Amino acid sequence: MFTAFARGRIATEIISLVIIVVIALGLYLFPLPGNRPEQGLALAFSGFGHPALITICALMIMGRGLVMTGALEPIVQVLGTLWRTSRQLGMLASLLLAFGLSMIINDTPVLVLLLPVLVQLASRGAMASSKTLMPVNCAVLIGGMATTIGTSTNLLVVSIANEQGMAPMTVFHFTPIVATAALVALPYLWFVMPRLLPDNARANTQNTRRFVASLRVRGSSDFVGKQLGALAGKLPSDLEFSSHAGGAIQPDARLAVSGTHDSLEEVARRFDCTLAPVWLVERLQGRSKSEGQDLVVVELAVTADSRIVGLTVPTSGFAEQHEAAILGVDFAPRGAYHAPPRHVEAPLAEGDVLLVMTTAPKVEDLARDENLLLLDGARIVPRRSKALLALAIMGTAIASASLGVLPIAIAALVGAIAMFATGCVRFENAGRALSAQVIVLVAASIAMGRLIMESGAAGWLGQALAAFLQYLPPAGVLAVIMVFVTFLTNFASNAAAATVGTPIAINVAHALNLPSEPLVLAVLFGCNLCYATPVAYQTNMLIMAEGGYQFRDYVRAGVPLALLMIVTLSILLVVHYRI
Repeated sequence: MFTAFARGRIATEIISLVIIVVIALGLYLFPLPGNRPEQGLALAFSGFGHPALITICALMIMGRGLVMTGALEPIVQVLGTLWRTSRQLGMLASLLLAFGLSMIINDTPVLVLLLPVLVQLASRGAMASSKTLMPVNCAVLIGGMATTIGTSTNLLVVSIANEQGMAPMTVFHFTPIVATAALVALPYLWFVMPRLLPDNARANTQNTRRFVASLRVRGSSDFVGKQLGALAGKLPSDLEFSSHAGGAIQPDARLAVSGTHDSLEEVARRFDCTLAPVWLVERLQGRSKSEGQDLVVVELAVTADSRIVGLTVPTSGFAEQHEAAILGVDFAPRGAYHAPPRHVEAPLAEGDVLLVMTTAPKVEDLARDENLLLLDGARIVPRRSKALLALAIMGTAIASASLGVLPIAIAALVGAIAMFATGCVRFENAGRALSAQVIVLVAASIAMGRLIMESGAAGWLGQALAAFLQYLPPAGVLAVIMVFVTFLTNFASNAAAATVGTPIAINVAHALNLPSEPLVLAVLFGCNLCYATPVAYQTNMLIMAEGGYQFRDYVRAGVPLALLMIVTLSILLVVHYRI
């Protein structure tokens, strides 16, 4: 199993399913002493109904709710402002934000939220993404280590330990230990790690698509009564105004602008404007609500056979025929000696790219009917009216679990149901929130853990390790266990490392007459020290392409951090538990 995970030639979910099948077939043909064949099947498939897996899935759904309602967008916008003010201040804020969010939200959604922001800031002249993505990813991993709900691995370790008779841990049970260690790691992430990483500023330069649009100013907009010059510092840096008569901006004014999709969305949101007629936007929002369908924004390229070639945005008939709004146009050059048009109402031509908003089911029909080419996957428009509701649901679930009002599995499940009931997450989109890879990996890991325990393998390994560890002080015992688990998590998977390491730690504790909790925490911490290889964790893979990293970059920057955290956490555990 470990070899298969480490080689990475076979998908993780395939390996996990094979493990489940092998355990089921093996225990059916060769039952454990005193067991019937049917009991072996129950053991193999027990992970799919395990409270830990249910909790993980529920937390994924709640995390999806925060993302889909745009509840975290204000934080991200503040982050962008800090980066524009100072690189060092922006880097520090990014690290702290990544650490804080990943304490309550699964690591992957947090990085998915922050990754495009950091890449975009790098393209605008901030620190190169190769210098920022790995430190921020490590901060995410450290933050995820700080609570029982931070990662699925933490829940898995705690669940296995509870099954072995250890007292339950609250959500923030070991947060002070991790927070203290984070203070030690922060200077390394802030100052040292960026210096160990390559500078791909040139390699990352890419021509981001720029759309020409017409910004419609509402009466309640902050634009009203002000001049553009006075707002320059509050606007996205890459936003350009093509024409404006000057003087104070009046209600219902239409401002010709150009910029990236993100910058157009940002200025419309921050200044209460629209990129399409107000009546059309309100109609689409009403239809989305009444039909229970998400609004999406897609990029559609105009082909030579398209009906709209030669027409303009107002005369294209998109609003009437397709219930769709054209938010902007990326005009292709009009010949060798003609620059692209700078006004959204210029005639459309082959090669132009439309930024279109409509309901999800209409996208494919629209592209087919108009002979348009879908370039970009649909980006769902956040349901911002439910942002506070999503935050309240997540906060209530976390509070009830941390205060002991409800078990974490029940609190998370109730929170997920509340997300569905209130429309923060649509039930038909639940599959996008859940990771099949994580589900089968956790299920396989739980089955492996039970097999290791019930077969007596954990007891044997624990006794063998205890025979060696008995000559070491408690800090050394903790460090060795943490090193062992860290090695497994970087070359196999953190779930597999948790499955093997947790029962061994409990058996070592019993053999050496030490408390179980600090040794279990040594396993939990070690499972999260997955910085040294790109295959150690899925977020490591997510940043690999964007940062232009190679395997040696993870080793060079991640190994020192892992060693620093092992030493710090081992000392803190000894001091905290007085062993």
